[in-house]
Order: sequence, then structure tokens, then C-alpha cells
Amino acid sequence: MASLKLSSKNQIVLPKEAREAMQVKGGDELLVIVKGSVTLLMPKPKKYAEALSGKGKGIYPKDYLKKERRAW
Repeated sequence: MASLKLSSKNQIVLPKEAREAMQVKGGDELLVIVKGSVTLLMPKPKKYAEALSGKGKGIYPKDYLKKERRAW
């Protein structure tokens, strides 16, 4: 597990293993997500539609959409 230090200018340097795991390089943008006391860093997607494509698969039961359409 790598650690980092916040500079006096409030800057950090991502450890090499984190940069390689996220496949980022200098100049790339990162998203910062704060949930309570946990902070997540992740690469900012170039295209959100592609990044989110297929993420909802399996959330609803198999015939859910057909049943909803019949209810209208």
C-alpha cells in the first residue's frame, strides 16, 4: 500500500502504482468523489455514454420492462 503527503500548497503526487492502475498520465483529469470519510479518485471518462454503457444490466428481473409496458 502506497501513501502520499499533502504539500504546503495542498498538492499531492499520485504514486506510480496508482497512476498505472488507473492508466492516467500528466494532464489527465480525475474525478474526486467524497462519501463521508472516504475519498475516491478515478479517471474522468472521455465519453460518459460509453463509460456508463451496460452498467445497469441485470438490475431488473428478466420480464420487468414487458410488465411495465402492459401496465400503461
